Amino acid sequence: MAFELPALPYDYEALQPYMSKETLEYHHDKHHKAYVDNGNKLAAEAGLGDLSVEEVVKQSFGKNPGLFNNAGQHYNHIHFWKWMKKGGGGNKLPGALQKAFDSDLGGYDKFKADFIAAGTTQFGSGWAWVSVKDGKLAISKTPNGENPLVHGSTPILGVDVWEHSYYIDYRNARPKYLEAFVDSLINWDHVLELYEKA
Repeated sequence: MAFELPALPYDYEALQPYMSKETLEYHHDKHHKAYVDNGNKLAAEAGLGDLSVEEVVKQSFGKNPGLFNNAGQHYNHIHFWKWMKKGGGGNKLPGALQKAFDSDLGGYDKFKADFIAAGTTQFGSGWAWVSVKDGKLAISKTPNGENPLVHGSTPILGVDVWEHSYYIDYRNARPKYLEAFVDSLINWDHVLELYEKA
């Protein structure tokens, strides 16, 4: 199953002022496209070209770093674009999600503080996550293109803390970017959809 670059689910201006058109053009059209192109080439070379992106991620972890990095980043970004929407974010979570956030993460405010802390303290490039493991929600962070799939969890929300995700708009102020993501960008409907599947 060849990797394909998905179209953005909104136009390039949709996430302004929190994420600029320029950031989306570079991040989606250049960075994500490179993960797709390199991932396809490396998956074919490894004889894994017919597998789903999730399977390629799991099978290449710890065995084929080049393929894993590109496949992992492709998987992460397929969802990253859907984890954001115009007029998103804030503490208006759909009911089932609110319940899980209250019981597993200590409520919205604690989630926000812990999620931003995970993203801020991820040294270098990486991601911060909310995932489901054994039926419970947990916050974590991973380096580079790694994600909770390879640790037996199912990610339902992730934020990219690679510099190309925020440097044009926020320079080195990563916490400000993370705050804008939580307050103004999260597409809670996509989070709920992944939560219900998990």
